[in-house]
Amino acid sequence: MKTEILYGIHPVSEALRAGRRDIFTIYIAKENISKRLEKVLALAESLKIPIERPNSLHLKNLSGTAHHQGVGAKVGPYPLVKFSELLDGIRGAKSNPCILLLDNIMDPRNLGALIRTALCIDTDAVIIPKDRSARPTPMVSKASAGALEHIRLVRVTNMTNTIKALKKSGLWVAGMHKTSDKSIFYNDLTVPVAIVVGGEESGIRPLVKKHCDFLMSIPQIGPVDSLNASVAGAVVMYEVFRQRRLSV
Repeated sequence: MKTEILYGIHPVSEALRAGRRDIFTIYIAKENISKRLEKVLALAESLKIPIERPNSLHLKNLSGTAHHQGVGAKVGPYPLVKFSELLDGIRGAKSNPCILLLDNIMDPRNLGALIRTALCIDTDAVIIPKDRSARPTPMVSKASAGALEHIRLVRVTNMTNTIKALKKSGLWVAGMHKTSDKSIFYNDLTVPVAIVVGGEESGIRPLVKKHCDFLMSIPQIGPVDSLNASVAGAVVMYEVFRQRRLSV
């Protein structure tokens, strides 16, 4: 089985709490165990997961980074959700789904930040394309502060076909585009919705944009003409959250 090394207190802690991955070994650096590391150690022991105590240099070599915070975990592959399973859940749900589609997000830190926000507002799932997208790596888990370990993440081959299937399942698909004259603050986002956020350089691809039901923008003033992808995604996700909380 293919394995990888998660690193950092939050990713390892959340992987243990989520219980979605196979976890084979926890590595705790033997130098200066903090109270936060003691909690990780106690959690791993309660789950009867083997623990090893390398020095910090060995842990750096294992994880490939000096930013391991004294802890790592040897884990199995990230548990992706099948798109068919997501659709089945949407069709059978009584709730009002909100899904985040990320098109061309190449920076692992942006992907991690977007996943963290998506989890905070209880987004039903995050969908990314198999090509031209950052993958759910340990770096993404670290950037998400461990949120990746809980989120329902789907990878699809064709984003356009994915949008078509979501529409057939009753969702409106709203694309984020900075030149749109429709503000996120004046669109009804209380309906079943899939929000499409584009990449750092070119935004949403033209064919993906074409298949959105409508496009929205975030109002801006000042000399900078666009927001960082993760910031734009956070703003629109919290507008969805705000509208839905007010409508309850």
